[in-house]
Amino acid sequence: MSRSGSHSHRVRRWCLIAAVVAVWVQQVEGVWPLPQQLHQSADRDCLSPQRFSFTYGRDSAAQTGCSVLDAAFKRYFSIIFPDFTTLSENVLQYMWSEPQPFVVSVSVKTRGCDGYPDEDSDESYMLSVSEGQAVLRSVSVWGALRGLESLSQLVYQDDYGTYFINKTEIVDFPRFAFRGLLLDTSRHYLPLYAILKTLDAMAYSKLNVFHWHIVDDPSFPYQSRTFPDLSNKGAFHPFTHIYTQSDVIRVIEHARMRGIRVVPEFDSPGHTQSWGKGQPGLLTPCYKGSVPSGSFGPVDPTVDTTYKFMESLLKEVKFVFPDSYVHLGGDEVSFACWQSNPNVRKFMEKMGFGKDFTKLESFYMESIMNMTAALNKTSIVWQDVFDYHERIPQDTVLEIWKGAKYQTELSRMTQAGHRVLLSAPWYINHISYGQDWRNSYAVQPQNFSGTDEQKKLVIGGEVAMWGEYVDATNLSPRLWPRACAAAERLWSNEEKTLNADLAFPRLKEFRCELLRRGIQAEPLFVGHCRHEYDGLQLIFSLTGLCCC
Repeated sequence: MSRSGSHSHRVRRWCLIAAVVAVWVQQVEGVWPLPQQLHQSADRDCLSPQRFSFTYGRDSAAQTGCSVLDAAFKRYFSIIFPDFTTLSENVLQYMWSEPQPFVVSVSVKTRGCDGYPDEDSDESYMLSVSEGQAVLRSVSVWGALRGLESLSQLVYQDDYGTYFINKTEIVDFPRFAFRGLLLDTSRHYLPLYAILKTLDAMAYSKLNVFHWHIVDDPSFPYQSRTFPDLSNKGAFHPFTHIYTQSDVIRVIEHARMRGIRVVPEFDSPGHTQSWGKGQPGLLTPCYKGSVPSGSFGPVDPTVDTTYKFMESLLKEVKFVFPDSYVHLGGDEVSFACWQSNPNVRKFMEKMGFGKDFTKLESFYMESIMNMTAALNKTSIVWQDVFDYHERIPQDTVLEIWKGAKYQTELSRMTQAGHRVLLSAPWYINHISYGQDWRNSYAVQPQNFSGTDEQKKLVIGGEVAMWGEYVDATNLSPRLWPRACAAAERLWSNEEKTLNADLAFPRLKEFRCELLRRGIQAEPLFVGHCRHEYDGLQLIFSLTGLCCC
């Protein structure tokens, strides 16, 4: 027999064995998060990395040169075929010489390749997988990214390493426009690679807002170009534990290429102890009796220099962070230091605030929110600002973080006409033994007393990972796959995803997929992932294929 004939015989032998063994493989139907509409059949195509390609549809407004999609095509090829570059050419010649071409055609109605995702971005898409092709259609490049993610999760391997994709029809769009994840980089500094890896995992889960709680009491790692002493004196270390302007740009661009917004938080007037180290006169001097104690409290809201500083800082934030939102904090302000300070008490008397220090905080927060409005930025504030009955600009977004009665808070805030974000039930820095993801999965963000119009004001929510006990060593396993529960709740149809038992097999499979993609996601329960072993040796031993 000729060498070419031997090759053909071995390939046919390989395909026959792959087809027989394929019945052993149980592909979990579905994608995480679950699409709005998903229909699959048992018919499927065998995929070859050498004959698989992405292309732009003829009617697509975006074509070659679109930075977002060009990069996504390369990225998702590697995700779909993670072992492709590790296989020898000889093995590929044996295994992939005969499968048919498979082309993924992507068409978008509006180009938008150089812009940033925003609150009005259309993330809807339609995906049709048939023999030899997949057709992905979307309004925007951001919807195309979501469709590519779903496509990547439809591809699976049997125990012999053969890639398959079933015929599938998907119509999909997010339930909520704001699906966020908060990282705290003040309590523990998170190196750049940890943030970028988190952004990757967010894209896999279709989360679309990175809430960067970048500074707080313990440290000020943001390197301000206007006020360099803030990080020089307020960071854990002025050179190693900072985010330079280049670092911030890299995070924003990495996020943009994955359809993720970056919303920074500069929380004040509380949570600002690190600020005071590099900005003398910003914090309120605390008193013991009639003399200063040497300690400092929140930002001093009684002096003009405070507002000049905040205006300059917020102007820089507008320049550095392109998103239209900025988080201003406003939570957990201790009034003890203000109460002790005679100058603050005089200011209170002058303003007619009496002894109600919530009015003093309201005065400060209203001033800061007016500054952001003047900069054409939308403010997000924690619920404390609303609870203190402050005069809040109507377009301000309120974020609920207190867990006890968040349904009541949802009713009150939406009744007042404000848009709301829910994070209270998704503080997953709190851990417990067992499958605590089920608690996150059971949350129903619109299950509160109110009209349909009120419920439309709930624009989404976010997972919060506060950093008291989290750094780069345990960030990923504490986040993933637990954050995925909230991701599905915020994306998918609630009526189709109420049963956590039905969701468990998909989440278990998705956790394994995260591991394949380099995300150190912790296990959900007893078991294993199929890709924990090398199936190629099994292929060679059963088929007689060799690398010679």
